[in-house]
Amino acid sequence: MAQINPYIHFNGNAEEAFTFYKSVFGGEFAMIMRFKEMPGVPEGSFSESEADKIMHIALPIGESDVLMGSDTPQSLGKHNENETRSKISISAETRDEADKLFKGLSEGGKIEVPIADSPWGSYFGMFRDKYGIEWIVDFDPKFDGRL
Repeated sequence: MAQINPYIHFNGNAEEAFTFYKSVFGGEFAMIMRFKEMPGVPEGSFSESEADKIMHIALPIGESDVLMGSDTPQSLGKHNENETRSKISISAETRDEADKLFKGLSEGGKIEVPIADSPWGSYFGMFRDKYGIEWIVDFDPKFDGRL
């Protein structure tokens, strides 16, 4: 079966954001590649300030999911972090896990919907983290943690 793995872009702080995500989810990075490490790219192809930025980073989460990301190259221009309305949805396996993830990931961010019992029967909350990424955390006891 196909998998869907979120891929998010940052304006130069991907490594900081992913270090934060790793502190919440745990695990180890499956890959970290910097722009200067890209195969076949001549040395000096990137500015000194961009060479050490993240070209690709991957953090496995759970048994089959991977959160991936990169810094947006300066040549493509800065993207507006407040206009990204996509959300990463996490289906927690327990209510305690939902609380832990919500509390950890929302630290320093802006809570849009506090985590609480929802009218549709799940335990649900939404927020924008301190990096501008929007998240949904949900625990539904009627499901096995995967929708």
